[in-house]
Formats: sequence, C-alpha cells, structure tokens
Amino acid sequence: MISWPPLGTRVTLRYRRPPGSVPPLSDAVGRLLSVEPRARVQTKSGAIVEVAPGDVVALRVLTDAPVRTADIRALEYVAAAAWPGTEHTWLDGWLLRAHGPVLAANCGAPLNISARIDAVPAIAAWYDSRGLTARLVIPDRLLSTPPDSACETVEQVLVRDLVGEPGEPVLSARPDEGPVRAAISDAPDGTRWVGLSAAPADHTGRCEELLAWGASHGATRAHLAVAEPDSTCAAKSLGFRLHHRRRYVLPSMR
Repeated sequence: MISWPPLGTRVTLRYRRPPGSVPPLSDAVGRLLSVEPRARVQTKSGAIVEVAPGDVVALRVLTDAPVRTADIRALEYVAAAAWPGTEHTWLDGWLLRAHGPVLAANCGAPLNISARIDAVPAIAAWYDSRGLTARLVIPDRLLSTPPDSACETVEQVLVRDLVGEPGEPVLSARPDEGPVRAAISDAPDGTRWVGLSAAPADHTGRCEELLAWGASHGATRAHLAVAEPDSTCAAKSLGFRLHHRRRYVLPSMR
C-alpha cells in the first residue's frame, strides 16, 4: 500500500511498465502533481510521467534541492512586478512601493544587489513624506535585518509548476477582482509566472480557475505568499511548496 505525500513533494516513483516491456519497471523523479485518477510526476526537464496508481510499486520522498540566492532575488522581482503598487520608485537598490493590494506592495525591498542598510533612513523619509508607515520586507539571504528593527510578521513564499492543456477558462470575475486576485509577470530569464494574492481554504476553486487562466496566458509557474503562522494547507492542496521566507520589519530610526 503506497502512502502518498502532499502534492508538490519531490519524489521518486518506481512503477510497472506495460506487460512485455523490457525492463519491466521504470523510475520517475520529480514533483508529485496528482494521485487520482492518475499519478503524475513532473521531472526536472518539465516532462510529465503519468501512471496508474496501482502500477506504482515503490515511492520515496526526496528532500528539496537547495534554493539559490539568485533564484530568490529573481522570484522577488517577479512578485514585485506582479504587485507594483500605484506608486513605486527605486532608491539606492531598494524598490519602494505604496498603495498596493498585498503587504509586500507597501514596503521597501532590497531587490538590487547594490542595496545596503545605510539607505534605510532615506527609505523611511520617503514613506513618512506620504503619511505611510515605513516598512521593509527582507527576503531570505538578500540582506541582513536592520539592527534594532522590530519583526512584524513572516511570510512563506510558495511556488508550483503549471501543467495541462492551455485554454481560456470561464471566470466568475476578472483576475483583479474578488477575494483572490491574479497577476502575470516575467522573470529575467523569460519564465512567465502567475501570482495569486492569497489561497484561502474556502476559495480553492477560484484559485484553480486563476491558475488555469495564468496557464492560458503562457505562465508555466505560479507563486503566492502565506503569512506565518497561518496554515498553508490550502496552498499545499493546490500543489504549492516552500521556496523561501520573507520578513516584514519596522526599522528603528534611533
């Protein structure tokens, strides 16, 4: 009896090939996309291996490959392009955003490799001049948290691959309306992403529609951020997995 891990987990499957095949068994290594009615695994190359669940004779869960700092920076660029805010500017390697629909779109983020902590007073002045709270979002490994700052909350940044036949789904509302929003943006390497503003447990159907909408517009990957300690069960049920974390801090101006 196979014990299936959550969708999105890296696994290696050993499965039976059709009768008469030589060799009789084969292996697939990649992300588990579905279990029923067919077990589907997406390999590193993007190919999909699909087998009947009853043909799987062994399964092993694999640890996630380490995430490179460059990949974290690239994904943060993608997320920033998805939710730019109605006002944004660059300041010494920091992207400052305001009046956006998600928390990250109302913060200063060190997205350029030139960003340094000594720019924080100027960042705070930019927000103060607009009557806004000066807030920074610090993704894993991009920059150290400023000294004497207060950590307000932590988010998990989750990702998944998109598969399936592209097609224009019927949406109950536009991607920029409703309890969950979606936006498409491109990474520096040309990968097209669709971002979800949330993944509430009572709106998984809406999330699935928006992911399909993203795929129909050329997106091959998806991202969203979930606040800790909120449960990520809804996101994981949609196949999302942890990529990195980001911390929201209120800088001290002493």
